[in-house]
Amino acid sequence: MRALFRKEKMWQRHKLKPRYDVVVIGAGVHGLSIAYYLAKNHGLTNVAVLDKVYLGGGNSGRNTAIIRANYMTVEGVHFYGESLKLYEELSKDLNFNLLFSQIGHLSLAHTDSAINGVWRRAEVNKALGVNSRVIWPDEIKRLVPALDTSDRPRYPVKAALYHPPGGVIRHDAVVWGYARGVEKHGGEVHPRTEVTAIDVKDHQVTGVRTDKGDVIRADYVVNATSGYCTTISRMVGVDLPVVTHPLQACVTEPLKPFLDKVVVSANLHVYVYQTDRGELVMGSEIDPYSSYSQGSTLETLESIVGHALELFPALRNVRVLRQWGGLCDMTPDYSPILGEVDGLNGFVLDVGWGTYGFKAGPVSGKRVAELIATKRTPDIIRPFRLSRFREDKLVSEKGAAAVSH
Repeated sequence: MRALFRKEKMWQRHKLKPRYDVVVIGAGVHGLSIAYYLAKNHGLTNVAVLDKVYLGGGNSGRNTAIIRANYMTVEGVHFYGESLKLYEELSKDLNFNLLFSQIGHLSLAHTDSAINGVWRRAEVNKALGVNSRVIWPDEIKRLVPALDTSDRPRYPVKAALYHPPGGVIRHDAVVWGYARGVEKHGGEVHPRTEVTAIDVKDHQVTGVRTDKGDVIRADYVVNATSGYCTTISRMVGVDLPVVTHPLQACVTEPLKPFLDKVVVSANLHVYVYQTDRGELVMGSEIDPYSSYSQGSTLETLESIVGHALELFPALRNVRVLRQWGGLCDMTPDYSPILGEVDGLNGFVLDVGWGTYGFKAGPVSGKRVAELIATKRTPDIIRPFRLSRFREDKLVSEKGAAAVSH
């Protein structure tokens, strides 16, 4: 039988032009989605997405691909709820199979205070139209038979916030799908093109310079660089209240299917789910120190697997195959920074995502594109403006962290 091959390339090589309407720095899910929605929704196709490495070489390729909308604040629930709805239709929109599986998401509570936390989140979610509810050990055991819900563990499972629409999606497919969509609509993607400087004149961004010696003029420059966002912002004299921390995860050898939910324990600082290939993806909290290292450590691995075994003792003989790290751009209130910078025209921020960034790729891209095209800030991203730190109007999502995912 003759093999079938794709005739057209998913994206092309381009020569940098001397001018674009918009230059986006960062070819992860956020940067690519901004370019995609600029073209698709607003007809702005003279857009270049630049990245110093390959497509998705940053956090978009290093995250654990969990999608959810069960946040704590009104602003966060509205925002991530819209993103979840966009993810539900994204395969159809991009005409590309993203392997989105809404298997359901459980945030476990092991203490009385944790029960109060998930109960509050459930009530906020329900009031704002997000499907979440508190469930108890009997139902938890029916949903996740392999979970130890007995009274033997040091921290027994007492309750959980059950979020049925939550799930997982193939992260590299999301990047490829958006990149393919950018090309289809006339935009350009330029991997291995590092921005070395941003030009500013009379409080207006005028363009960027690259390591290839190119000077590129642009009306808008978007910073969508996650862990390196402070480095890019300093090129225009903007200091961000962001600290970069590593976040580590690991994956086991393939097992027969036994777990069809995402299980998270904020008390134990661990989360676990099983992929369609049978592997268990497990992660923990951000590293306690600031660093740009994407390496992994034995100390963190011991913490991840130790707490995972408290939830699933039957995994004690399973082997870990891979471990990796990503870079999280953490803000003081655990919410992103979106929009323009006061006093500097043409410089747009899509940063400060911490451990939530992949979940918000579609909505941030859509709404940042709307800001650029209409020159008006959409109401849904207004609360996340940079000036909120000066105005003392924080959007605290610490309570919805549910471990760093």
